[in-house]
Amino acid sequence: MTLIKSISGIRGTIGGKPGDSLTPIDVAKFAAAYGTWAKTNSESNTIVIGRDARLSGPWVSAIVTETLRCLGFDVVDLGLSTTPTVEMAVVWEKAAGGIIITASHNPGHWNALKLLNADGEFVSERDGKKILVLAKKENIDFVDVKHFGSYRKDDNYIQKHIDAILKLPLVDIEAIRNKNFNIAIDCVNSTGGIALPLLLKALGVKQVSEFYCEPDGHFPHNPEPLAENLSFISNEIEKGHYDLGIVVDPDVDRLCFINEDGSMFGEEYTLVAIADYVLKHTPGNTVSNLSSTRALKDVTEKHGKQYIASAVGEVNVVTAMKKNKAVIGGEGNGGVIYPELHYGRDALVGIALFLSHLAKYGKSISMMRASYPNYVISKNKIELTPEIDVDCVIEKIKDHYAKTPMITVDGVRFDFEAGWVHLRKSNTEPIIRIYAEADTHATADNLAHKIISDIKEVLDTNACLLR
Repeated sequence: MTLIKSISGIRGTIGGKPGDSLTPIDVAKFAAAYGTWAKTNSESNTIVIGRDARLSGPWVSAIVTETLRCLGFDVVDLGLSTTPTVEMAVVWEKAAGGIIITASHNPGHWNALKLLNADGEFVSERDGKKILVLAKKENIDFVDVKHFGSYRKDDNYIQKHIDAILKLPLVDIEAIRNKNFNIAIDCVNSTGGIALPLLLKALGVKQVSEFYCEPDGHFPHNPEPLAENLSFISNEIEKGHYDLGIVVDPDVDRLCFINEDGSMFGEEYTLVAIADYVLKHTPGNTVSNLSSTRALKDVTEKHGKQYIASAVGEVNVVTAMKKNKAVIGGEGNGGVIYPELHYGRDALVGIALFLSHLAKYGKSISMMRASYPNYVISKNKIELTPEIDVDCVIEKIKDHYAKTPMITVDGVRFDFEAGWVHLRKSNTEPIIRIYAEADTHATADNLAHKIISDIKEVLDTNACLLR
């Protein structure tokens, strides 16, 4: 069983012993620590919660709710909702923060608590560490029975979220309606099955074939929206007469598209295409993390603006976007952040912007994909033993490539003529992840394997053993 405590929340598999997996005891302790932190960071007495459709959601939500009420918080429960909807509701409710009960793209036997601050954004590294300390020390002060917080259920926020999207200047409802798109969607039997049909109807899309849209938490396939998990909808599109397919993960913060022939548009290119559309109408800078495709940099520079690479993690992308006044940003995993709406990955606004772009483009989605620079990412990892000093290994590789342009805000990324390679260590395991990108699979793999070979040479010297 697995329990992972990090600055962004607590995540684990359901069942087992406290401290080893995600149990009721762990949920209550961590929710109490978060509530204690929230009391010191806001004068508001309200916390917003919401969950995806996974089977453990009801009992996790109930424990979170009652724990917060026992701290004196008034809880606004959105019930089955999406991560970006909860983020926006925190601001609309003027709440002290929010908790999203979702393990995102993890399989159904996982769940998690994602933690938001009063701005509806993920808590910072500094605040996350404070919450972890509070959870460890269990220094929690609950209120007496006369001061329990209230509870209110509100299932109107997905519609409010959609209404806000429809008001955005770059969302062209008329253009989308006039194209009469025929769209297939896969919502992995989670809350996208509620939100996507509502959104597409509001955008004027009348032909929608819904696959896996019953939000019962029985995921029909691995819920991470990667090509290897999407064979069913890909095959359906290939034999049908669809203009495109749309797939989201269980909490609707990641988004990918499928071409009219059943091939993948590419999750890395979700942000690229949407950024291209936004930049045509709203000049400004862009941000993505170090492990995302350089195609965003190419598109940004084509529009005469600056691209900035941030450390991996949504909170880091958001920080860089604010600092550099980016008009669009996100991550290469299909996470689109459009600050005109809010600072959070949001598949719903991504869909609205993409369909506006595609409607005005006037050609097929596969032709749109072909219009962008074509890069390939090779994803690898090397597992180390616990006695290896991972930081030392990375430093040795940096020394080896000292004359190569590099970015060191998160591990290290080397920019070679043929492409780039990004090395970063796992926060929970003795693993180094090695991502490489180039214009062909072979070149990307060769770049990655060259670095892996260099790492193995460092390990053979025993120079990075912990003393």
